[in-house]
Amino acid sequence: MAVSAIGESSPHFRQGLQAGVSIAIGYAPIALTYGLLAKTTGLSMAETILMSLAVFAGASQYIALNLIALGTGAVEIVLTTLIVNIRHFLMSTSLNEKSNQGDSLIKKAVYAFGLTDETFSVAATKPGTITSGYMFGLNLMAYASWVIFSGIGHVFGSALPQTLQESMSVALYAMFIGLLVPSLKGARKVVYLAVVAACFNSIFTLTHVLSNGWSIVLSTLLSSVLIELVENVKQLKGRSTDE
Repeated sequence: MAVSAIGESSPHFRQGLQAGVSIAIGYAPIALTYGLLAKTTGLSMAETILMSLAVFAGASQYIALNLIALGTGAVEIVLTTLIVNIRHFLMSTSLNEKSNQGDSLIKKAVYAFGLTDETFSVAATKPGTITSGYMFGLNLMAYASWVIFSGIGHVFGSALPQTLQESMSVALYAMFIGLLVPSLKGARKVVYLAVVAACFNSIFTLTHVLSNGWSIVLSTLLSSVLIELVENVKQLKGRSTDE
């Protein structure tokens, strides 16, 4: 029975591997940059690879490097990562509706770990249902690329001149801008959210009310709540006007 199950899932696994090739190629330069930045931040080779193995979230790992460089505590880093990745709850729920209902909860939990924006997009646009074999192949290709190139980036970072290693910190902010700008296009709500969060963070930082880590966490939460309240008030006013 076990042999039969493997035989049935192998075609789906190969399809997942093939679908993940483009993601693996796209992850390579970002993972290389992460590895370089991790080296300049002071992380060892083992710590750099371990973060990629355990976290496997590009934006969160870049943010973590920035917070580590600022001397932020572990609790603040974890909370910030949770806020950044909270969208994965919705992504997982959506993908569960498309998954093969015959797959066990354990299999779904395992491949849910490898869910990223890119793997979700590929899986969500795949015609028909998705199987655990397909998701394992898709995630494995993306995961392997991220981890391997993180290590390669750290090795190259060690070989670069010290001045060039230090200048790589600029790439961190370029990554943040690259993540933010696509979300800003055609979405005024995201623009307001970014501006309000930046204002809160500036106030907390300049007044030294909170540490850098807690400032980011609280600014994100406050801006999210405030923007949602404003949006809800606007909707209520619109409904009352229509009536």
